[in-house]
Amino acid sequence: MSKELAAVTVIGAGLAGSEAAWQLAQRNVPVRLVEMRPGVKTPAHKTGGFAELVCSNSLGADVTTSPGGILKRELRRCRSLIVECADEARVPAGRALAVDREIFSRLVTERLESHPMIQIEKRVVEEIPPGPAIIATGPLTADSLAESLKNAIGEGFLYFFDAVSPVVTAESIDMRLAFVGSRWGQGDDYINCPMDEKEYYAFQEALANAERMPLHEFEKNSPFFEGCLPIEVIASRGRDTLRFGPLRPVGLEDPEKGKRPFAVVQLRQENRSKTLYNLVGFQTNLRWPEQERVFRLIPALHDAEFVRYGVMHRNLYVNAPRTLDGYLRIKGLKDIFLAGQITGVEGYMESTAMGLVAALNMVALLRNRPFPEWPPETAVGALLKHLNEEPPHGRFQPMNMNLGLFPPIPQKIRERTERCLRYAERAETALSKVLPAIEQDL
Repeated sequence: MSKELAAVTVIGAGLAGSEAAWQLAQRNVPVRLVEMRPGVKTPAHKTGGFAELVCSNSLGADVTTSPGGILKRELRRCRSLIVECADEARVPAGRALAVDREIFSRLVTERLESHPMIQIEKRVVEEIPPGPAIIATGPLTADSLAESLKNAIGEGFLYFFDAVSPVVTAESIDMRLAFVGSRWGQGDDYINCPMDEKEYYAFQEALANAERMPLHEFEKNSPFFEGCLPIEVIASRGRDTLRFGPLRPVGLEDPEKGKRPFAVVQLRQENRSKTLYNLVGFQTNLRWPEQERVFRLIPALHDAEFVRYGVMHRNLYVNAPRTLDGYLRIKGLKDIFLAGQITGVEGYMESTAMGLVAALNMVALLRNRPFPEWPPETAVGALLKHLNEEPPHGRFQPMNMNLGLFPPIPQKIRERTERCLRYAERAETALSKVLPAIEQDL
């Protein structure tokens, strides 16, 4: 171990923790990587290997005509361990980056175990350790550590369950079939998507009979499901339950027809730039293809672009705008950073990116340098902006990489592939501004 700097404790050897440990070690920062498995098992993991993928072998799209592909390109430029090992373990999957999960985990584990700057410890961490430390424990964080985190950041700022509605892009909403306004004329906070009687009952029947996602065993007895019903469950309890629930039309008048609609789906602004909107009250456990099929029966959403699907699952994460300082550091704790899904991002690559950022910020802190500033035009910078921005309405929710997180481009481009390419070109230029700070210790 180097005597130059104190060892950084990295808790958790998932994708984010593995990436953070690697980036630190590559910059000659000694690392103590602590992982509780295989000594303590989780309900989702099957092995004791690092960076185990527990849901799918696909790491998402890997072309620059997709937001996920833009993020992967940036991670490759930053010499990401996770992406490097994924490329080596790659299996055919068209435009997606899919891997042999066993080979992928073995590669990551071998790289970390053989690195001279990394010391591996297999044990449970019960509370936030003395700094410097990076906590990257993910949704299955040990209860004792979660309690310690809750005490450090404050009651009400640590969430244990994700129940969110789908999010669509503003430009994909057909405003010819929608109108702006709040109930009883109290402002213009919502986009309202009216439905007539025939449209509503076709939608209700499709929703009630749509295919649902099976729950993990450890989620089935969650008390959160009892107090937060999926919209498809509400729909299955009667033909009109939605009209007296989340689709109630009271207090709203369709200006086009001059009367109250039969039913209304309300969309609420998701970010300050008004590029994203969520379907109010549409927390759901439907399979993702079913969400697109059924929710596009809403007339104004017939061509909706879904950038986040509704989910209901266990997911430990913090209210990032309230608890983190913009650099993934817990407010009030000078050398404790969070990384991965716990920061409020969704997805394997997004979690990996936050592991990279946390490590680079830790290096800057230890060497008394300014933190790297990621332009919001980059994919990584766009994710960080989401974590730093208070939502205009409602509770902060995790988000995966999507075009709506980027600052809008001046041109109006309807074709999505061409639009992605423009964002990718701009991201590449913006990334060049931060690369020197990232590469100076390599």
